[in-house]
Amino acid sequence: MRTEWINKRLSNRARTQMGYAKSGVVTEEMSFIAAIEELPAEVIRSEVARGRMIIPANVNHKRLKPTAIGLAARCKINANIGASALAGDPESEAQKARVSLEYGADTIMDLSVCPNADEVREAVIAASSAPIGTVPMYQIARDAKDQDPINASIDDILRVIETQAKQGVSYFTIHAGFLKRLLPYAAKRKMGVVSRGGSLIGAWMKSRNAENPFYEAFDEILDICRSYDISLSLGDSLRPGCLADASDEAQLEELKILGDLTLRAWDKEVQVMIEGPGHIPLNQIEYNMKIERRYCHDAPFYVLGPLVTDIGAGYDHISSAIGAALAGMHGAAMLCYVTPKEHLGLPNENDVREGIIAYKIAAHSADIARGRKGARDRDDQMSDARFSFDWNKQFELALDPERAKSYHDETLPQDCFKNAEFCSMCGPKFCAYKISRSLTENNAE
Repeated sequence: MRTEWINKRLSNRARTQMGYAKSGVVTEEMSFIAAIEELPAEVIRSEVARGRMIIPANVNHKRLKPTAIGLAARCKINANIGASALAGDPESEAQKARVSLEYGADTIMDLSVCPNADEVREAVIAASSAPIGTVPMYQIARDAKDQDPINASIDDILRVIETQAKQGVSYFTIHAGFLKRLLPYAAKRKMGVVSRGGSLIGAWMKSRNAENPFYEAFDEILDICRSYDISLSLGDSLRPGCLADASDEAQLEELKILGDLTLRAWDKEVQVMIEGPGHIPLNQIEYNMKIERRYCHDAPFYVLGPLVTDIGAGYDHISSAIGAALAGMHGAAMLCYVTPKEHLGLPNENDVREGIIAYKIAAHSADIARGRKGARDRDDQMSDARFSFDWNKQFELALDPERAKSYHDETLPQDCFKNAEFCSMCGPKFCAYKISRSLTENNAE
């Protein structure tokens, strides 16, 4: 689909979606998104031009179906996958990508840190119609001499970024806002730096007694992003990894720097979203959403959770989805899912499924709370199906139809029960819906 679109634009100097939008051009990607979001194409164009919305769409990912991330669009979710040094291979990660798409992920991040990361990434991009994001620092560290990030040079950084750009990565998470002067802030924390990319950058700065190389090479990185129309996800190296560190000086000082980097990216017509916390108490989530919009000029906010408690090990997809729903209600544009394996191990296919469904619930709840037009239509249809005992319609409308049907069929598997006016919870005589219908009928008379 995009091959024809991109070929038509090869002679145009404005290569990024933001560049076209600022020039007053509605691209095919914007028109495609407008139809899906049920918004005028001009709204999409103006939001992209202003920087309040991004369309991650590397020109080399021809199979990609464009999606928009921003407050004017529905709340999106991202699924993290990736092979580790201990587990994973190209086909298993490609299968995770397919599972992610099946259950509704809007974007996918490949966080592989394995020796064959290029091969894994190629397989994931080939398997995905969603935008693929990466954290280039992972491969930079892996490729460095002795797999030690302090041995990586700025040339090494730019080489890896260019390689991933050519493969079709649509957004990069780079930790360019963690400056050398912020190292003492991290030292005051209960858990220091919990971002893997951020910790690698911190080690590089401390060992070399030098400034953040991503900050130093930011203009060169922007040039690469502009050439391939890659969006930047400005990573929060100092995101809080526990409630005790939430909303502290380290987190907020880095956020201010990310705001400055956002303006520099926009000057080169590179799209930007801002990564956010982390672990945040419920009562601090609204504040975090507001402060990001102020410091980062309304750039889309992409949050990990946030987790609202630190003791949900094994159930962190739930503790984080609670925070994600509230974050989405208060303005987060995309929610990065958390699986039940968070803090414990590498997720498998089923963990991916559990994480995505938890976050689909959170994002959908946020859209309803934000009053997005049509957001509640599916819920109203589900209510009608429940009240009329249309079991097959209920399965169809569920976010996970397979799970809904399997739970129903555990006790009433026969086809005749698909038309029954009860389930195994209340039985045929004590169903509230059935009783309520008789009450309604009597009142109507």
